[in-house]
Amino acid sequence: MTVATPPADAGAPAPIDQRIDDSYGDLTPQEQRAADFILDHLGDLAVYNASELARLSGVSKATVSRLFRSLGFSDAQEVREHARTLRSQGVPLGGIAVESGSPALLDAHFEQEQSNLRALRALVGDGRLAAAADLIARARRIVVIGLRNSYPVALHLREQLVQGFDDVRLAPQPGQSIGEELAGLTANDVVVVVGFRRRPDGFSRIMDAAQQLAVPVVLLADTSARRYSELSAVWLECSVDSVVALDSYAAAHSLVALLASESLGVATRGSRTRIASINRLFGDLSELEPPT
Repeated sequence: MTVATPPADAGAPAPIDQRIDDSYGDLTPQEQRAADFILDHLGDLAVYNASELARLSGVSKATVSRLFRSLGFSDAQEVREHARTLRSQGVPLGGIAVESGSPALLDAHFEQEQSNLRALRALVGDGRLAAAADLIARARRIVVIGLRNSYPVALHLREQLVQGFDDVRLAPQPGQSIGEELAGLTANDVVVVVGFRRRPDGFSRIMDAAQQLAVPVVLLADTSARRYSELSAVWLECSVDSVVALDSYAAAHSLVALLASESLGVATRGSRTRIASINRLFGDLSELEPPT
């Protein structure tokens, strides 16, 4: 069982699993055997050479080489580079293999998570987090934008900020567009754009629109969004790298907690007043279960 990859962008080479699906019926039984192994171990393609793939799939090295050529690759090195490129773009690569859940995989996963958090630690110390918090705390209106995988992170940030600030909006709302949320914003407001990799095609237009409105932008994203940093007032870089099939947003949610806490700390008096008011309403509305 494989983790499916989406269709390739127009003009871009198709990912290897799509190439296999498209040509599977034309492969020889031995080539199909090698192809099946590849589909079940997509996450390991970046490290396997042709000899290892042949041995692990139970076919000859010549069969693996023929398979690669029929899929449009010159050799195993090109396949490894292809796999690394896909993974760096956030394409899910991986299968349900026997080693899933093994101690070695779990150790590698936790080490990568720690690496992402260590990189985040450097960000906290260079002043950018404080600058972003200051913009948020002093804004008349806060709009948090997140699309695709970035939406849950944006939602979490909005839910944290709304504890201490009166006007915090999330865009887009289900079934709605972003234009209504940007209209009327000025330099006295702030837009927090969460833009992790595999962004939709219109992402650059959102950044351009905010710049034309002269609204300061806090951009929270991974390295792939660095080209948009010049359109932002503050650029918060956060890794989502992972050793498993899907990107990890653990460090992103940690950054959200830090950013929200720092923002509430800048506007201490106002945020405390709002938090107290919210807590009273929780009691009046019986919205939370009583403490035990």
